[in-house]
This record gives sequence, C-alpha cells and structure tokens, in this order.
Amino acid sequence: MTTTTEHSRTYTHGDLPRLMGLMTGDEKHGPAATSTLDVLWVLYDRVLRVSPERTDDPERDRFLLSKGHGPMAYYAVLTAKGFVPAEWLPDFGSYDSPLGHHPDRVLVPGAEIGSGSLGHGLPIAVGTALGLRAQGRTEPRVWVLVGDAELDEGSNHEAIAFAGPSGLDRLHTVVVDNSSASHARPGGIAARFEAAGWSAVTVDGRDHEALHAAFTAPHPGRPHVVVARVEPKSA
Repeated sequence: MTTTTEHSRTYTHGDLPRLMGLMTGDEKHGPAATSTLDVLWVLYDRVLRVSPERTDDPERDRFLLSKGHGPMAYYAVLTAKGFVPAEWLPDFGSYDSPLGHHPDRVLVPGAEIGSGSLGHGLPIAVGTALGLRAQGRTEPRVWVLVGDAELDEGSNHEAIAFAGPSGLDRLHTVVVDNSSASHARPGGIAARFEAAGWSAVTVDGRDHEALHAAFTAPHPGRPHVVVARVEPKSA
C-alpha cells in the first residue's frame, strides 16, 4: 500500500472515514457511498495509472464513476490521492462548492465525466473504449463503477451486449453489489455479463487483496467485470 502527501499531509486508507466525515449536509448518501470505499481505494492506490500531474495525459487510464450515490467516497479518495484539496470537503454540496452531490468533470480535478443519472456510465465507458481503440491507443484502460441497482436500467444491458462481442478488452466494470437491485438475475450478476462474452469474477468487496487480484486478472480479447459484494444497504 502506498501513501500520498498533499501540503505535507500524508493520507492512508485509514484516513478515509475521517475525510468523509468532513462532508456534511443533506443528501450525503453515506451508506451507499461507504459501500464503494474499498473498491475506490484499491483502484486508485494500486491499479489506475492516473495522478494529479497527468489528468490530461492521453495515455492515462480513465475512471468513470457511474454509481449515483457514490460521490462522498470518491471525493475522499481523490483528496487522499492529491487531486482535490481537503479544504473543499466541508463545503460539499453547497451552492458554490465544486464538489456537488454528483461530480462535474469541469469542476472536480480528475473526474472524467459528469455523472449521476443512473445508466449513463457504462454506455459512456463503452464509447470511451471504442474511441481509444479508434485512435490506436492500446495502453489506456477504461474503468467504470456501477451499483447493482443501476443494472435495472436498460441502457446498461445494451452496453453489456455490445461490449462483449466487440472484444473491448481495455474495458473494465466494477459492480458494487449491496443488494439494492429490484430485479434478481438468474445465476447472479456475473452470469449476465458472462452470457454476453465478458470475463467475470465475484469477490468480497472489503477484501483488498481479493479486489486487487480480480482487478488485475488477465482477460485477453474480452471486457472484464468484477462484482464486489458488500454488506446489504441498510439506509
């Protein structure tokens, strides 16, 4: 595990709850955001090839937050990794804060898309992967984080069905499963992706080593999905 220093302050995974605690106000969606915390940390700490210095680097990895209730954890991790100053956190969601209830790509350093409306992130990720392929860029990877309830949206199923046969092997999806979905899927979430030709693995969404192994598993010629199971949503 690495640490990050910003203005002489070093942050670790253990600091994330405190950073999230700096964000107050209505509509925090704390439980839903907390469900993504470990996934986001492992991605930014050990997997994604991104940094505050290379937000415009065409060879960077792209991370797209699609899960609508995840921004608190996202902002905490971006702060820990030096993209966002900690001084912004207490103003989260206020009228003139760059940290809105949903991230804005023109206001939040490191944010790739403006998101919030469920069902948008995965289709955008498919388009991003296609665009990078068309440019001949084979190094950047595209990652998108969605919630299990978000898979109720039909746009995601169109994206899943397209990406597999298209062989978008630079595309990676993380589904945080906190038992929020309204519609069960025969065989589970991973089976839906596998049926469309994806590589799929299901892991404990709190186990950092299991997450890292799943995130870095080889999947030549196929897009990859990691289903990260966490405790059921209680609020």
